[in-house]
Amino acid sequence: MLGAEGFVFMARVLVTGGTGFIAGHTLLQLLAAGHEVRTTVRSLGREAGVRAMLKAHGADTVRLTFVEAELTADGGWAEAVAGCEFVLHMASPFPVKAPRDEMELIVPAREGTVRVLRAAREAGVKRVVVTSSFAAIGYGHAPRVEAFDERDWTDLSGTREVPAYPKSKTLAERAAWEFMEREGGGMELAVVNPVAVFGPVLGPEYAASVEVVARMLTGGMPACPRISLGVVDVRDVAALHLLAMTRAEAAGERWLAVAGESVSIYEIGQMLRARLGEAAKKVPTRMIPDWVLKFVGIFDATVRGARTELGQVKHGSSAKAKRVLGWEPRSVEEAVVTCGESLVGLGGKRS
Repeated sequence: MLGAEGFVFMARVLVTGGTGFIAGHTLLQLLAAGHEVRTTVRSLGREAGVRAMLKAHGADTVRLTFVEAELTADGGWAEAVAGCEFVLHMASPFPVKAPRDEMELIVPAREGTVRVLRAAREAGVKRVVVTSSFAAIGYGHAPRVEAFDERDWTDLSGTREVPAYPKSKTLAERAAWEFMEREGGGMELAVVNPVAVFGPVLGPEYAASVEVVARMLTGGMPACPRISLGVVDVRDVAALHLLAMTRAEAAGERWLAVAGESVSIYEIGQMLRARLGEAAKKVPTRMIPDWVLKFVGIFDATVRGARTELGQVKHGSSAKAKRVLGWEPRSVEEAVVTCGESLVGLGGKRS
């Protein structure tokens, strides 16, 4: 329920995609705040693993329930949203390797978002918070010095190549705002747009963005590509979702989540080496020439999408979230180092 000051107390909240990296931290924060929480998984066979992972990180999961639902089908969504005041829609495909057909990402991202919004509206949900991405803001543009903010949109109509993932996030977010304009009724929408999300992983299933650090630590990246990233800590992304859910002034707005200026892959490696010592001995110290990465990308789908980012430095600004919502993110270095530390703790294991 929404109080007079814009905060929520003892609300029933649905988080879609409960096995996800951001979703896991959001579930922890919602449960710690006292909410009754429901989450969707593609198979109820995942429930025990998610519940055990959350308990291992201090959560009391008594107020957590699971519903089976997929982005590409209607089944389960009415049950998932029933009785919920708020929905945090986080489920969206984000593969490490670029798909052969971009529609493998676009269709579930776009149609799944509309499916969740429609189910939420029909159930009388007050507000939906959609997890979008900087990918829906900063791609398809000519190089620029000024920082991107919430007023910017990825340009899909120009001559610059936009990889499948940014295209899917852009089309999905556009579809969300269009749905609200056409048939949202009295329901509210807020959108969170994080840059590359690092920070501590909770278990052996983690986000594709974390793969950058994982490959560095395990020797899977022999040299650093000339690529820069905006970075934000997953705990701060989760916190921004809660602010977007609870604060009255968050409705109808986009919220870009970034911890500071963009850093290069090489600089990320330097942070890991400086703070993790022997555990970071395989982190590369050399740069890979652009032509080599472009050539490798012909054969390796893992790096194919990165070719469009060579040499580009894109900065994002979270001034709006800081000014309006009082959001204060951790430093880029803390996000990177805690990510590395947690991966070391897992022993390099990934499900």
